[in-house]
Amino acid sequence: MADDSVIKMANQLAEECLAVQKQTGEDRLFMEVGNVLGASSQTLEEAFLTAIRTRMAEQKGRQFLAARLKKHRAEQGG
Repeated sequence: MADDSVIKMANQLAEECLAVQKQTGEDRLFMEVGNVLGASSQTLEEAFLTAIRTRMAEQKGRQFLAARLKKHRAEQGG
């Protein structure tokens, strides 16, 4: 398990990477960043990829719930 400072760095980098991905439309940019990190620190690479994946999973979960609610409301006529 990575120490707290590595996790903090990984979380900050993940947030920045997702923001750049959104602006540029490069949805796999995080993989390139992971490769860059892995060349220097496998520990930071793993923490970063975990941070990215959990955030992306959360986004997909929220999108799923929003779509489900939209469908339900349409079926209810409201």
